[in-house]
Amino acid sequence: MNMTFRWFGAGDPIPLRYIRQIPGVTGVVSAVYDVPVGDVWPRDKIDRLRAQIHAAGLAFEVVESVPVHEEIKLGGAAAPRLIRNYAETLRRLGAAGVRVVCYNFMPVFDWLRTDLAHSLPDGSTALAYDDAAVQAMNPRAGLSLPGWDESYAPAELQALLARYQEIDEAALWANFATFLRGILPAAEEAGITMAIHPDDPPWGIFGLPRIITGEESIARLLSISNSPANGLTLCTGSLGANPENDLVVLARKYAPRIPFAHLRNILQSSTNRDFCEAPHPTACGSLDMGGIVEALVAGGFDGYVRPDHGRMIWDEQGKPGYGLYDRALGAAYLTGLFERSN
Repeated sequence: MNMTFRWFGAGDPIPLRYIRQIPGVTGVVSAVYDVPVGDVWPRDKIDRLRAQIHAAGLAFEVVESVPVHEEIKLGGAAAPRLIRNYAETLRRLGAAGVRVVCYNFMPVFDWLRTDLAHSLPDGSTALAYDDAAVQAMNPRAGLSLPGWDESYAPAELQALLARYQEIDEAALWANFATFLRGILPAAEEAGITMAIHPDDPPWGIFGLPRIITGEESIARLLSISNSPANGLTLCTGSLGANPENDLVVLARKYAPRIPFAHLRNILQSSTNRDFCEAPHPTACGSLDMGGIVEALVAGGFDGYVRPDHGRMIWDEQGKPGYGLYDRALGAAYLTGLFERSN
């Protein structure tokens, strides 16, 4: 197991030297953030990022993420060219020593929360999701969503949503299969395993289809290709938002196809789809974190792990979900779980 920590590049308020001091953390998960989606990542930008991370004494072997252009998800006329660009980026990342690329295939909206600073009883704040609030929103009549208000200009969002009216779940699966078959040969050539991130949350939103939501869909995506480059990011918080997903079972069953794991806890509602994010330990939320780690190890997992979203504690200010202190505590806790399970 390789414990890593997400870092958002030179603009991240958390310096690499702090990450290097977290016990057990040996690598950084990062990306090139200033290249337009769909363009090939320049070699010099990749090499500069790698050199900066290596200079801090940390490994750079996981990229999160190389975004998938909406035209690929829509199956538009530009999709073949954009898939070729994606494949070339993978070749360049492989040459730089990257071994895993985490990505997602969520239409329009990536992760979705309704509150980026939900107050918890201990005085900390965390990300939270209120399903009723989401259901009451109409993105076609204007959208006010934390973290996403500036993702698209209003006219761009309306045009994109209009195009997705023609894309149902079956069409999205077909476009996903086309994408996978187009990039997996390059991934194999580059020595990279693609690790798709589950939809977050794992259900459709705003009438848009979502396809990576639980065991049936995980089995389906892995059946598209038995290539060793076709894998899953086990995100316990994303899949765990649906209580029907048994994370211990999924971890054990799919461990050989999991090169990367986002391990975090959430507190589920007992009556609806609401949830808030919780400290990493099992006792603090609804997920059996110890059981999940034991299942991964028993199933043969030997990939990369990172503590996922953390609370804001000790008056820290920063990027919601990505402060230093609570994620550092999570990394130490998870390292202990793996040590116990091996």
